[in-house]
Amino acid sequence: MAKTIPRVGSRKNGRIGSRKNTRRIPKGVIHVQASFNNTIVTVTDVRGRVVSWSSAGTCGFKGTRRGTPFAAQTAAGNAIRTVVDQGMQRAEVMIKGPGLGRDAALRAIRRSGILLTFVRDVTPMPHNGCRPPKKRRV
Repeated sequence: MAKTIPRVGSRKNGRIGSRKNTRRIPKGVIHVQASFNNTIVTVTDVRGRVVSWSSAGTCGFKGTRRGTPFAAQTAAGNAIRTVVDQGMQRAEVMIKGPGLGRDAALRAIRRSGILLTFVRDVTPMPHNGCRPPKKRRV
């Protein structure tokens, strides 16, 4: 007669899901950073905690192809797909940077079915900025 092994630990209720707790987020903020070499899309909740992110580099684009509009579109699609599954319906969009992926990422966000409350450009602009270094030779 075989002796039954007692099941010990947190696995006894049979639910072994994702380690991360998946919160239902109805509203969020999508940050798009579009530089000339890469595009990073980060989705946060309203308090600023990161829920999902993606970049052209993590989508498998290498070298100069990371700066293309198609790479930005793919990165935006990947970042948003996970949060749509978590129940996000409305989002604000903050776009930063001068890159080629700005418009393509925004287009991909609009196509995803999330209702955009507003789109804001948060590119940092110097108001005549720092003092330049002195000239090297006179």
